[in-house]
Amino acid sequence: MMKTIVTTTINPPTEAIRRYDEMEDWNLIVIGDRKTPSDYRLERGRYLSPADQERYDSALSDAIGWNCIQRRNFGILLAYEMGADVIALIDDDNIPQANWGKQILVGSEAEVHYYETSLDAFDPVGATNHPSLWHRGYPLELLSQRRYDQMVSRKVMVDIDAGFWNGDPDIDAICRLEHAPECDFDRALFPLAGSATAPFNSQNTMLSRRVVPYYFLYPHIGRMDDIWAAYYVQAHGFQAVFSEPSVYQDRNEHDLIRDLKAEIVGYTNNLSLIRDLQTDPESIVGYLPGPAVRAWDLYRRHFTNA
Repeated sequence: MMKTIVTTTINPPTEAIRRYDEMEDWNLIVIGDRKTPSDYRLERGRYLSPADQERYDSALSDAIGWNCIQRRNFGILLAYEMGADVIALIDDDNIPQANWGKQILVGSEAEVHYYETSLDAFDPVGATNHPSLWHRGYPLELLSQRRYDQMVSRKVMVDIDAGFWNGDPDIDAICRLEHAPECDFDRALFPLAGSATAPFNSQNTMLSRRVVPYYFLYPHIGRMDDIWAAYYVQAHGFQAVFSEPSVYQDRNEHDLIRDLKAEIVGYTNNLSLIRDLQTDPESIVGYLPGPAVRAWDLYRRHFTNA
């Protein structure tokens, strides 16, 4: 099984990147940006400079734009082209813990805590020992209606393993402004999944190879790039499972008000998007600005013979 880690960065190699680079049973691909130090170097992994990306697909590069996390799409494409069976998406501030990558769920059947819900979306964070928090991208209109009293043990085939994160978790700006949490999630509550679509991110997430042609981090929609990617792939029937925390997020400095502004597109559209995707996955196009649609079309070109 070929396993590849993908990330993008504007920083010199962080502690997290150095640790991933040391993992001999994983490949590492780091995608640079125009702010990334020009002398960026890895010991084992592969670094793609901005010039490398331009040579790889200049049209896609122009459509995505620069100085944005969606440059990570180039790493996903390259990992797929290299034959990766599992692609792990990570952030450079997510420090892997001893259990990271030790149990690969994607591509196999796993027994999970399975939550039945009548809502249009399932919030995995609310099912943990931090029930006052919620995952970034979960529709705010549904927060007060969340319930977790209908849980059974069930085996599911795992297409996406969305690992959790101790420390500063992946919650939205409103939740972070209100709670400023430092989390230690109870591992006994994992793995878990729900009967409705759920938000998952691109910072400690493993994808099976068959998901990749459907998975794209949409540019030009603020901090919903990975959330809408998650909703889209689940609309195509791929199963997401949430596994125990395996990283500690020592979160890079953020302007929370700026984050909030970048999440407004989600606050106003997430619920209607989820409902539309239930009947037609391609309805997502109606929620995307033109440049994002163009970038997605260029990305999907790479899978015409997949």
